[in-house]
Amino acid sequence: MLSVKLPTHSALITVMSRAIIKASKVLLRDFSELENLQVSVKSNRDFVTSADRNADKILMQELRRARPTYSYLSEESEEIMGEDPSHRWIVDPLDGTANYMHGYPHWAISVALEKEEEVIAAVTYDPIKNEMFWGEKGCGAYLNDKKIRVSGRHDIRDALISFGAFESNIFMKKVMSMSRIRKMGAITLDMAYLAAGRVDVLYFVKPNKWDVAAGMLLIKEAGGILADKDGRPIGNYREISLMSNLNLLEQAAQIL
Repeated sequence: MLSVKLPTHSALITVMSRAIIKASKVLLRDFSELENLQVSVKSNRDFVTSADRNADKILMQELRRARPTYSYLSEESEEIMGEDPSHRWIVDPLDGTANYMHGYPHWAISVALEKEEEVIAAVTYDPIKNEMFWGEKGCGAYLNDKKIRVSGRHDIRDALISFGAFESNIFMKKVMSMSRIRKMGAITLDMAYLAAGRVDVLYFVKPNKWDVAAGMLLIKEAGGILADKDGRPIGNYREISLMSNLNLLEQAAQIL
């Protein structure tokens, strides 16, 4: 069922959520066809690439129709410079491509709006579960119609830890020695889950802007912390290494 109940929110979130739901219909339709392509890796990958680009086209059309002067940055297309350089859409039409390609039902679409290089609105949508995570600067973060907060856990030994791309073998051994770890393959959902308190600590380095733009706002609005490898709170996506609640920040940084 492609419907999401949202509380009273701005026209901006309405534009973003409607565009995402429209694009998700294409991805869901093609996702249901993937079982017929499992015998051929190449045809499977080409099929997913096509689905990804089709979703991007829909998002671009819908968002630029609503705000024609805004710039547009996506993983799947050339950046479009709009007449209003202060506003820019940042889009990931399909995060979790490998999951999608294998028929694994954990992937998402994300859209963020940047104003003067600061994200002011964000939507991450999981079409499989019909879960829409959204937020606006200064207004909190939400999952469908409920406000969300990061977890309140204090002890890293009780934490559920998720991680994305990471290059250090030593770090990986430390994380793998812990019992409660996840590597789910969709960083936008990882960040949304942290904002909702489903994950307590998230490690990720060298992200692209479309990977984390929406999630950065969701985490901040849900009371979470974005930090560099030394545990220093930051706002620059290029330096992000860990994300957590305030209670776990120091312990999470010590692992790094």
